[in-house]
Amino acid sequence: MRSRSVLALALGLVLVLTGCGEPGKTPHQAGGPPPAASSPTPAPTPTPTPRPSRTTPPKPKPKLRPLPKTLPAGLHRGSGDRGVALTFDDGPDPRYTPQILDQLRAAHVTATFCLIGKQARRYPELVARIVREGHQLCNHSWRHDLNLGRRPAAEIKADLVRTNQAIRAAVPDAEITWFRQPGGRWTAEEVAVAGKLGLRPLHWSVDPQDWNRPSAKTIIKRVQASTRPGAIVLMHDGGGDRSQTMAACRQLIPDLKRRYGIARLT
Repeated sequence: MRSRSVLALALGLVLVLTGCGEPGKTPHQAGGPPPAASSPTPAPTPTPTPRPSRTTPPKPKPKLRPLPKTLPAGLHRGSGDRGVALTFDDGPDPRYTPQILDQLRAAHVTATFCLIGKQARRYPELVARIVREGHQLCNHSWRHDLNLGRRPAAEIKADLVRTNQAIRAAVPDAEITWFRQPGGRWTAEEVAVAGKLGLRPLHWSVDPQDWNRPSAKTIIKRVQASTRPGAIVLMHDGGGDRSQTMAACRQLIPDLKRRYGIARLT
């Protein structure tokens, strides 16, 4: 009985020394490996509240006024003389304008050049040559806007003023007498605006439609069939391939000079 008590006492002492079975102890406190540290869970990022857009919607473009069914009054359609006036649109162009200038100089005659503002700004040296060789100038809008006459009067005025400024940037004292609406799509409002700027509305009486690039033979035939004393002939030295117009003019310029004379616009 005594030996059992001694054995129990010895067993209890062993348990105390090893720390096993003590109440309230964790394995780590009992000498086991420490548990892996756990990362704290990050707080969720709040979603920003969308702000209302402050972009102002674009203003609707003003409607174009209807194109009149007939040409307005006041258009200049004759040379003012028995002679025929030659007019060249859509330049200046470095490929074709010098060719026409050379032909006119060789024939000792002058013409009227209806200049696009963007082209005048790009080729000021050609504008200077046109003026230097005695030709007349015509404002033909900034970018050949076929609907210019249908726009608000303020837009028409701004376009014509801008084109005049480009021409005069090349030749400060250039005399710009005329304005020609691209495509001949005139409106009475446009004629009025041009008049307030000192520009006379220049139309034509002979149109061989060389802008559509027919053959030189066709251009010559159309001009000869339609020309009368005092006519204004419309042709082009810019706006595309004008090689057929150049070829036609080599015959037309001396022929018209011989038959009618070539006059300056008055």
